[in-house]
Amino acid sequence: MTVQVNGVSADAITGAVWRKSARSNAAGNCVEVARLEGGEIAVRNSRYPAGPALVYTPAEMKSFLLGVKDGEFDFVL
Repeated sequence: MTVQVNGVSADAITGAVWRKSARSNAAGNCVEVARLEGGEIAVRNSRYPAGPALVYTPAEMKSFLLGVKDGEFDFVL
């Protein structure tokens, strides 16, 4: 299934292989990501695996990750 809608139920994304960071804590408070067939990247809350998934293009995810690495979002901590 090619998904281009944000907020779609993660259960509706067939074939997704969800991965979470090795830095996740034991309480499971983390996000999981999956690369989709069409190249998009889906993100979901690991505590609610059947809940909504947000879907991003590779360019959007790259911009976000570069911002994280540059410390642009450190203010939220």
